[in-house]
Amino acid sequence: MKMTNFKKSILENLKTLIGALIIAVLIRSLIVQPFYIPSSSMEPTLLVGDRIFVLKYSYGYSKHSFPFSPNFSNMRYFSKEPTQGDLVVFKTPADNRTDYIKRLIGLPGDEIQFIDGDLYINKKKIKRKSTLISNTIRCGNFFLETANYVETLPNGVEYIAVYNKRGTLKNSKIFKVPKDHFFLMGDNRDCSKDSRFLDDVGYVKKINLVGKAKFLFFSNDTNKSGLIKFWNLQSSLRTERTFKKLK
Repeated sequence: MKMTNFKKSILENLKTLIGALIIAVLIRSLIVQPFYIPSSSMEPTLLVGDRIFVLKYSYGYSKHSFPFSPNFSNMRYFSKEPTQGDLVVFKTPADNRTDYIKRLIGLPGDEIQFIDGDLYINKKKIKRKSTLISNTIRCGNFFLETANYVETLPNGVEYIAVYNKRGTLKNSKIFKVPKDHFFLMGDNRDCSKDSRFLDDVGYVKKINLVGKAKFLFFSNDTNKSGLIKFWNLQSSLRTERTFKKLK
């Protein structure tokens, strides 16, 4: 009798655990998912060590909304169009597995080009105003002296983009965004592998969109803390970035 009760207890606990896992997967797949920022491609908007919440329902759902991207369909359900300027998490076209986050610059049919260091969309120069602030921005294991600009997209969305003072992309080919694809770039323009690199990232299919980054809920400077420097966690916290709305 005691053994039967013990087995029942184990079974009930397993049911509870499985139920909790199913709920967690559904929340992560359909509502919100946390992401960690490991690179500097979106500085100064997003820093290495930031943890963000991404809304999964922003653009509808696809196989990439679920863990491990199960190949059950090549359609997008409850699809919603993203907005120029959105901070978008997507699966890279190169492997359809790796999560990237970039800013959406070009919509289907748009033409993107750099001319004399300025960004053009559909042959119109994007408004760019210097902040008169120079920053040292991380780029992998290196640091870049950058000039900061407030760029304004055609729909009025503003953001800060930084360019390397010692040499930046002056001129590029014309990037014509195909149907059902998007053109995305990092705010750290000279330290970002993005849609400008057609062999690595290139144009991103609509089905590859994972969600829209909306909130920053935690941040710490990984240079000051980590598994080896865990005792420095308190000094590494960026409290001013806690629960910050992203734009």
